This record gives sequence, C-alpha cells and structure tokens, in this order.
Amino acid sequence: MKELALINSRLDARYDVQRLLGRGSYAEIYLAKDILASPRSPHNLVVIKALNVFMQNDLDDDLERTLVENFQNEAIALDRVRHPNIISRHGHGSARDLNNTIFHYIVLEYLPGGDLAKMCRADNLTLSRALYFLEQVCAGLAHAHTNGIIHRDIKPQNLLLSEDCKTVKIADFGVARVTQSDAPVTRVGTNIYAPPEHSPMLSGQTGTLTFTELTPAADIYSLAKSAYVLVTGESPRFFANQTIRELPLDFRSKPWANSFLKVIAKATQNDSRARHQSVNEFWQDMAQLRLFAEANDEIATQVSRREPFTAPQPHVARGYTPVAPQKPRFETSELRLKPTVSVQANPNLIVKLDSGQVDKFPAAAREKHESATPLIPEKSPVAPLRRKRRFFARFATFVIILAAFAGVLYGTHYYLRARGILPDLKSYFIKPTGIASNDVNLRAEANADSQKVGLVPKNSRVRIVNSKDNWYEIDIVEFSRPKEDAADAEHGWVNKRYIDVQE
Repeated sequence: MKELALINSRLDARYDVQRLLGRGSYAEIYLAKDILASPRSPHNLVVIKALNVFMQNDLDDDLERTLVENFQNEAIALDRVRHPNIISRHGHGSARDLNNTIFHYIVLEYLPGGDLAKMCRADNLTLSRALYFLEQVCAGLAHAHTNGIIHRDIKPQNLLLSEDCKTVKIADFGVARVTQSDAPVTRVGTNIYAPPEHSPMLSGQTGTLTFTELTPAADIYSLAKSAYVLVTGESPRFFANQTIRELPLDFRSKPWANSFLKVIAKATQNDSRARHQSVNEFWQDMAQLRLFAEANDEIATQVSRREPFTAPQPHVARGYTPVAPQKPRFETSELRLKPTVSVQANPNLIVKLDSGQVDKFPAAAREKHESATPLIPEKSPVAPLRRKRRFFARFATFVIILAAFAGVLYGTHYYLRARGILPDLKSYFIKPTGIASNDVNLRAEANADSQKVGLVPKNSRVRIVNSKDNWYEIDIVEFSRPKEDAADAEHGWVNKRYIDVQE
C-alpha cells in the first residue's frame, strides 16, 4: 500500500495540509487550513479528501478507472443534493504530492463537532434532542431522494455535527447511487445498518428476497436503525439484517416506547415495499413522538411552535451557501504518469503542490538538487552556434508575428467599438453594483418559490454577478444594518425591481 505524502504541504497555493484525519479503502482524509479565508470564517479549516488509487495492491486499468469515476460521481452527487443538512463541497483539483505521485482531490467543509455515534456514546440524548437531530437528517435525505440520489450508507458515524453541535449534516456519498441507474445492486454499506437488498452480509443470497430493486426505502431502513441509536444510545447489532422488534429493557416502560417501536419496525421490514416509501412519510410517523417530549426540555420548547406532523425542516448553519463550485472532471490516464523528479520534503518547509510543481527548496537543498545529475543530459558540453542562431531567429519571427496579430485585433476592436457595434471590454470584467431599495429576501434560485437563504436589508450595497429574466444573482458587499440571523447567506438571487443599479 502506497500512502500519499501531504503533511506540511500547500495545495493549490491555498490549502496548508496540517494532519491526517483517516484513511479508507481508496481515499485519505486530511485537515487543512484555507489561507485565503478569514480567520473568523466557518470555512477557515477544510477537509481534503484525496483519491489514492495506489492503496489498492491489485490495481489494474479497469479498477483505476472505476475508482476515479466513483470519486468524480461523489463530487457531482454532493453538488446535486446541496442542502443545509448535507456536507458541502468547496472545490476540487489534481496535484502531485511530495513524492511526485499524482492524485485527485475534493475540498469539503470541516465539521469539528464529531459524529452522532460519538455523541451518543458520550451522553444519552433526550427523546426531543434525538428527534431534533433526526428531523435535520430527514430533511437532508428527503432532498437527496428528490434529486434522484440514494445514499446507501446512512449510519450515525456519517452524521456529522457543526462546531456548536446544533446542526447535523449527512456525509460520505462515496457509494451513493442515482435511482435511475441500471447498474446491478452492489453490496455496500455497514452490516448493522444496511438493508437486505444491498447488505454485505447477504451477498449472493438476495434470491431469498421477493423484491430486490434498490429504492429510497433502502435509506429509510438505515435511517430507522440510526434513529434506534439516537433514541436508545445502543447499537442495533443484535438486529443486523433483521427487523427491529424490541427495545432495550430500560426503554420498554417509556410512555412512547410502543409508538417508537411501531415506526422503526415498519421501516426495517425485509421487504422494502412494506416499509415507509418516502422520508416524509417516515418523519410524519416519527414526529408524533414529540407529544411525549419532556416539558422542561429546551429543544422541545423550540419546536413546540411548529405543527408536529409537518415535513422535516432543515437547520441552516452559519456559512452555508446553496451555490455549488465548478463541476469537477477528473482524468484517469494522468494518474499513471511516471515522475521525473524525486523531491525530498523538509518537515519545516511549506511546499506548494499546485500544477504538480515544487514551490521552493531551502538554499542548501537547492544547491544539492542543482548539482545532481541533470534531468536532460546534454550530448555536448558546448551547444553548436548554428543551433543558437536558429533558435533566436525562430523566436524573433514568432514575436513579430504575435505583435502584428495583436495589433490587428486591437485595431479591429477599436474600430467596431467606436461605431457602437461592440461594447467596451471592461464591462465584461467589472461587475456592476447596486443598492437595495427595500428589504428583500435572498433566494437560492431565480424564482419566488425557491428556498429563502437570507435577507438583503434596505440600502445595502450589492455586486451583481449574473442576470436571469427578472432576477439578479448578487453578492452582498456591505450591509446597511447588522444581520438579523448570523446564518443568513450573503449570495443568492433577488428580483431586479428591488435593486437600483449604479453605473
């Protein structure tokens, strides 16, 4: 197994890789600092998920291609299901590590609050607090299903918490499946939480099932077993690949025990057609347990103002934006390129890894490196004079042709602009600004029915970055008054009639 060398390196001239968080079967997870982000930004720290195909000892061309495609599909799936309760992707790229190994990577938001499995081990949750987190998971998972994505590995370890432990987000879409896919169902997920139709423990035994098609009900099965952990604090290991038919002894006398057991028993049926067929249907049954929540519970007080059986509502953490970064496109062929330079890393030096180049060496290392055998040895100690003259002649010809071509382009543009046929070039590079004429809602998309992500106060200054029909896509440059909600986004869509454009 070949591991990547990324500690104490700078990736893409932006991310300072600090430490390893963990390794999977094909990827390594690192914590990094974004040097371009404000120290007070919630995205000052990020997660680098680096694809390492060389961790597979039996790597071949087909496996390598599959790993790269799965890695790209994970990034695309995250953008497709972007939601306040699903981990967000910030970027992507390809680079070389300190040993000159090429790798692909995606940049994810960092959630320092740990996962719900760890929280349940440390402290038993009250019923209302368990429902508080479960509602957020349901909101994110319902959104994923609406967009045609089945997660296939829902479990408490993949439910991560924000720093204040008030927002939970679904992570690890590495084995997610598009519902319209015709590919055969593969055995993935964790044995304890995986439904029979794709459980690793039942590989080759699906013939015993009357219905094996992969549907959103597969995630509902895993969600129900995760709910069992949140409410009871115990693992459902005794019900692996089985319907949950009883609760731990300490919970059987609770006034809500029978109601809770009825919901999760239905959701964990072996036949997926007998389960809840949508997350909203599952949540409507589960939300009835709010009636049993403790009267003095802080979370119960917060949700008491809402209708108890409505669709699950998201919880928006500070720094969330619905706008996804550029779509990634990773190449398989470049991962097999042979390195031409062996680079020795200095543990006290930050090394730049963008475009596969080393940023700098210490003076002593540079002298040693430059005195080593050259990469392209010369056949003769003195280059022929004729070769030098030919080079300079070709270079001079190239410069003259380039200057002439640039002059023709500039003259043509000047002529067309003077006649009003072409606009001034600076209009393409200088984004117009404007002032909000009234308090206006900031929307996720260019329509009034889309999700509200923030508020633009009256007289706030905005930068217009895009236009669509009667809508502007804007960045809020300066607020006229402090935010009412710190979690409000500062980027989105507003109706044009509320923005006075400044020239």
